[in-house]
Formats: sequence, C-alpha cells, structure tokens
Amino acid sequence: MYSIQRLASGLPVLTAPSDGVESATVMVFAGAGSRYERQQNRGISHFLEHMFFKGGDKYLTTKDVSAAIEGVGGDFNAFTGKEYAGYYVKAAAKHLDLSCDVLSDMLCNAKFPQEEIEKERGVIMEEERMYQDTPMYRAGWDFEQLLYGDHPLGWDTIGTEKVIQSVQTSDFLHHKEELYTPDNLVLAFAGKVDQAQALALAERYFRPIGGKKSHAFDPFTTFGSDRVYLRTKKTEQAHLVLGVPGVGALDGDHFAHKLLSIILGGNMSSRMFLNIREAKGLCYYIATEVDSYLDGGSLSTRAGIDQTRLHEAITLIIHEYDQCAASGVTAEELTRAKDYLTGRVTLSLEDTEERAHFYGKQQLLYPKVRDLPQYFAEIAKVTQEQVNALAKRLLTHKDLRLVVIGQEENKAKLEELIV
Repeated sequence: MYSIQRLASGLPVLTAPSDGVESATVMVFAGAGSRYERQQNRGISHFLEHMFFKGGDKYLTTKDVSAAIEGVGGDFNAFTGKEYAGYYVKAAAKHLDLSCDVLSDMLCNAKFPQEEIEKERGVIMEEERMYQDTPMYRAGWDFEQLLYGDHPLGWDTIGTEKVIQSVQTSDFLHHKEELYTPDNLVLAFAGKVDQAQALALAERYFRPIGGKKSHAFDPFTTFGSDRVYLRTKKTEQAHLVLGVPGVGALDGDHFAHKLLSIILGGNMSSRMFLNIREAKGLCYYIATEVDSYLDGGSLSTRAGIDQTRLHEAITLIIHEYDQCAASGVTAEELTRAKDYLTGRVTLSLEDTEERAHFYGKQQLLYPKVRDLPQYFAEIAKVTQEQVNALAKRLLTHKDLRLVVIGQEENKAKLEELIV
C-alpha cells in the first residue's frame, strides 16, 4: 500500500511502508531525463546528476556527503534515464533524518562550483570511454539510436563531448530552475516509515523547493527509417541487438508487451534461451526485453555470439520471432510468464529502494498509481488472444532493426538477413 500527501508547494510526498524491515529509503524523482534536452545542451541532465554530489551548504564536499551516509552503513546513488532522474539514500530506518538532511542539502543547496565542473568533465569523458569499451552496453544505446533516430529518445544520455567540455555553472543553475520544481518532482519514502513521519521530514527538509516547471519534452512521433547499424571493431564476441518498435507505457497492450518478451527471452525457460543457447550452444547470454517510454517502446533480443556464427544466430532469432507471430504463444507459456512476472515484482519490492522506485516512478510519470493488487490484476487479465495479436502485429520483418558490434564488416549481408 502507499499514500500521497502534498506540501504547501504542491510537492507530492509518497509513502510506501513495508512490514518486517529495518531499513528506509528516501528517493527524489525528477521529470528531468535526457529527452528534455536540445541539441545545444545534450548531456546536461546526466552531468547535473554528477554535480549534485559536489556539496551544498551543510555537506560542503563530495567527501562530506559520502562520509555522512557511509558512516552509518548507508547507500546512496543517483541515475539519469531518458524520462526521469532519481536520487536516493537508503539506510537503517533510525537514520532516516540524516538521509533526508544529506539528500535535501544536495538538491536544494547545490552551488555547482566551476572548479568542480572542470574536474568532473574528465570523469564523464572516462565514463563515456568505459561504455565504448563495453559492447554489450554500447549495442543497446546504438539500438535506441537506430530505432528513435535523431530524437532525444535516440540520443545517448551521456551527451556530446562538445557540451561536456563547455557547460558552465550558469547552465546547471538554469536547468535546475527549469525542471527541479515541486510540480515536476516526487519525494518517495519506503520501508520502515509511516506517512506522518514522512510528511514531517518532507516539511523540515524539502519545503524550500519552489518554482514552476518551464520546459517540456518534444513528443515522439516517428520511428527511424534505418534498419541496420554496424560498428566494426576488434572484440572477442559479436554483440547484437535485434528487435522491433513496441508499445509505450500508457498503451493498452503494455502488460501484454511485457509478457510476450518474457515468453520469448525473459528467463532460462524462455524460447530464446532454450532454442538458441541450450539447443545450439551459440551464446553465453541471450535475453529478450522491452523498453517502454510514455509515447514509444521497443521489444528486442540481445546476445553475445561466436563471431563465426553471427549470421546463424541472427537467422535463428528471426525464426523465433516468426514462429511466435505465426503460431502465437501457448496457454502454459502465458501462465508461466504471468507467475514469473508477479513473482519477480514481489521479490523486488522486499527491497526498500525498489519499493520507492516502483511507486515513485508511477506517481511522476503516469496518470494514476497502481498499488500491488491493481498491478497484479493488470497482469492477470491479459489474454492469450491479446498476446498473440500483439506478436503478429509487432514481429514483422519490415519492422526489424539490427545492431551488431564485432568483427563483421559486411553491412549489406546483415541487411539481407533481416529482409
């Protein structure tokens, strides 16, 4: 269960208590992901996330911030996605006051000193190089670029080197003023905490947050037209992502979309795992997954393949898509997928951080928040006919997109394989 209260500023305060735990997480969600960017400030959202950790009024440096939380055995971190950013502290519940003190000082009182910006430029460029050297991550980014084209949903969250090397204190202050406002934030508490305690902490620490959101993201309307992206480089494996445009988070088929991906490649009893890894020995990792944004989505299979068997693997993945589109899924597969999804959600929500994320994300992005019974009811009501119709609609050759990173040099041959 959860509850929603609001400060006078309008800031939503969401509380999702858990029985039988001794920890509590406080998390701030901001509608300030990278899709809010323009070409001239690509990367500022992610860079800003880094800069919030450089200290405020009370905790003046990164060391002060980390020592305060780590000194009580707590955990703190942040993330920037395409649609939202998040900042959290998780610690023993008796330290929840400290968690709020540190997090609010970071977000309310950040100064973004120029000398820290200069140092952090190098950190972010090294982060970018790390991803370039990690093809199983890079391939996913390339797939979104292929799918969404030259739209912020298709851009790397990390941004461009030009912006990373030029952004200034004033840019961070302006971006924060535009988007880190009560009407574009959610303050979420989860774990060993009740709503009265949550509201009191919100009043004490987060009341200074003010302003009105003054910047919206561009809607997504059209998928990219390119079909294949090849990045030729020396790697031990060939890494691929092969998928299709899917449905968005607000689509009526959202839960059917999730279940279809589980049946195809969501676990070790899925079709991709059994028929390609186990039966053919083609790969170590293979998985099918969905990404769902507010106004767009995808279904894709990623794998790390023996370089000499890349074409065979692509053909076999397409075969699994074709079989699913033509013959559908079985009642047994759908039942197992539903039980798997509900089980995984149940396990994840035993972690107070995951619990805060589950409810806080919904409050920030979606028209309504589903509690756990409502969420499970949505899964349960998906029919075999609904999944089969979705598979037939999505898994078509004309919509296939393929990304390969490896020693392959023949892009034309890859294009032939997905026709």
